[in-house]
Amino acid sequence: MSRSPFLESVRTELRTRRYSLRTEKVYLIWIKGFILFNEKKHPKDMGNFEIERFLNHLAVNRQVSAATQNQALCAIIFLYRYIIKKDIHGLSYSFTKREKTMPTVLTHEEAIKIINHLHAKHWLIASILYGCGLRINEALQLRIKDINLTDNTLFVFRGKGCKDRYTLLPKSIKPAIEEQIKQVKFIHNQDVKEGYGLTSLPPALIKKYGNAVKDVAWQYLFPSTTRCTHPYDGYICRHHLHSSAFRKQLRKAVIQSHINKQVKAHTFRHTFATQLLKNGCDIRTVQELLGHTDLKTTEIYTHVIGERFSHTISPIDRY
Repeated sequence: MSRSPFLESVRTELRTRRYSLRTEKVYLIWIKGFILFNEKKHPKDMGNFEIERFLNHLAVNRQVSAATQNQALCAIIFLYRYIIKKDIHGLSYSFTKREKTMPTVLTHEEAIKIINHLHAKHWLIASILYGCGLRINEALQLRIKDINLTDNTLFVFRGKGCKDRYTLLPKSIKPAIEEQIKQVKFIHNQDVKEGYGLTSLPPALIKKYGNAVKDVAWQYLFPSTTRCTHPYDGYICRHHLHSSAFRKQLRKAVIQSHINKQVKAHTFRHTFATQLLKNGCDIRTVQELLGHTDLKTTEIYTHVIGERFSHTISPIDRY
């Protein structure tokens, strides 16, 4: 099926500006949706009226969340600023404030109960999420070279906000990591024998290191079960496991655990932070381990554990 030349020009601009592949996909979906909603009119022939009409449709008819509305608006602003070369002014629609919600956290016992209902690599992924405080994509993007079994540390390369950081590696999961590395080496050796062996990398790195990225150190700790074509450079490579594969297993584990909370992969990260604070860890250290730029983001966990109310006695308990 032929691709739209216009959307391909948007794709090219996104890649030139180093947007992530995920953002690229999402922006293209919203831009395409905006054009189709307005009966395939070219964006240069549209303006504030059509943009507001589309955003109102999302809010009223599709009842999307505030975050989704903002995402659509970002995509449209990108379209006009960099493709149409026109800034949007006077839009009677602004970024919607997201509702402030408290994160769901688990007790230590609940977290372990769920983790123990997972198996093999999925058990290890959940253990890393809870034991190291990683986001799901940070865990899946770990490479062999990022793991320091001697110093018990993990290196997170280009986490959220393109920030690098180190976090701790629990001693209790080291044997499982060593076993997983053995599995990765076996898969990698099979790939090399069959004439492959490259891992997926950003274009700049594959050009810089060339065939050196066939080294096992560059391989993902949780490789995909199949090889694929690199979306940018077209070479055959092995990407990391997709997050949906883990989420399916996590959903089953939560049901089997009979825990009546909305548990997602990110819940383990929230639980990691609250457990550290409950055990007396300094909030600045927690901020560094989580990779938060602003301490206010980390401080939300002090509200979760009820630190503000620790010396407050309920009236009913006075009598």
